[in-house]
Amino acid sequence: MMPLSLVKEGEPGIIRKVGGRGETKRFLENLGFVTGGEVTVISVSNGNMIVNVKDSRVAIGKDMANKIMIG
Repeated sequence: MMPLSLVKEGEPGIIRKVGGRGETKRFLENLGFVTGGEVTVISVSNGNMIVNVKDSRVAIGKDMANKIMIG
């Protein structure tokens, strides 16, 4: 497993774990970052990422991306 922040552009991955506590975890899950879901990195710029998750494009910061483990 590795954090989403280390995944290269264009690479798909399966979400294995969503970290964080309480509000942060709920926020990520509401965006579609749920265990077993597929996520693809569209672009990375200055540590911020645009990812495709659940047929939506979502922009997240590096701190949030570090909480999402991909396997």
